[in-house]
Amino acid sequence: MTSSLIQLLAFDKLIGNNYATWKTNLNTILVIDDLQFILTEECPPIPSSNANRTVRDAYNRWIRVNDKVHAYILANISDVLAKKHESMGTTKKIMEFLRGMFGQPSFSLRHDSIKYIYNCSMKEGASVREHVLNMMVHFNVAEVNEVVVDEKSQIGFILESLPKSFLQFCTNALMNKIEYNLTTLLNEL
Repeated sequence: MTSSLIQLLAFDKLIGNNYATWKTNLNTILVIDDLQFILTEECPPIPSSNANRTVRDAYNRWIRVNDKVHAYILANISDVLAKKHESMGTTKKIMEFLRGMFGQPSFSLRHDSIKYIYNCSMKEGASVREHVLNMMVHFNVAEVNEVVVDEKSQIGFILESLPKSFLQFCTNALMNKIEYNLTTLLNEL
């Protein structure tokens, strides 16, 4: 994780009333570092002693990523919240608990984020990386406010928002049925 990403989280520690912003920043960092799966996937079963390498590697990766994201979260929430959540084993449980405490949906935030996503259009010559990250922020705000936009739809919205100079890229993706995730799309663009 780069120091600028660490600063992004440290800048806005979760204290309660800033849950939406904090979660958006956390989600952005997890997507950039390709760690977001830890918030949705359950821990694989502990591999048996005769399990193949792929099974052991999947389990070990899940454990490493969980520990890493667990540390990110605890370091970037208030001391009182960190103390309360440090014993929770999985980051998914911590996030579910925090969402229950602070994640009350806001109609205006939901409306504004969806409006932005539908109307977003990148200007020719602008930074595509900044554009995609900005859209990801709005996807996260929508998610925090109980709008479900699956990853394939998010990819579609991003591709549709690109200017004509990306026409070849978009056409290639559609014609060859390339299935991107957000991290891969960001890197490819």
